[in-house]
Amino acid sequence: MPAKDNIPPQPAGAARITLVLERRSDRLDGILLEAMRMQTENKKLREISRSALKALFAAHKILIKGQPAKPSSSIATGTTYVDILI
Repeated sequence: MPAKDNIPPQPAGAARITLVLERRSDRLDGILLEAMRMQTENKKLREISRSALKALFAAHKILIKGQPAKPSSSIATGTTYVDILI
């Protein structure tokens, strides 16, 4: 099957950040903040503060495979799709 068949559906109104990791990361929040600041598609996400990111996690607006993610979630190697409800 083509790899794109494994891409989870993106919720309506969500911004998607694709994380591609060559090694496991111990915490989602740090790697996600870095990826948000590096992307160019969404200026609002690029300028987000750590406290605003923390608030998004607390409000369950950061999802992986449709499920709320925790800031302390570890992320495996490979590709992870993170949806941010903004």
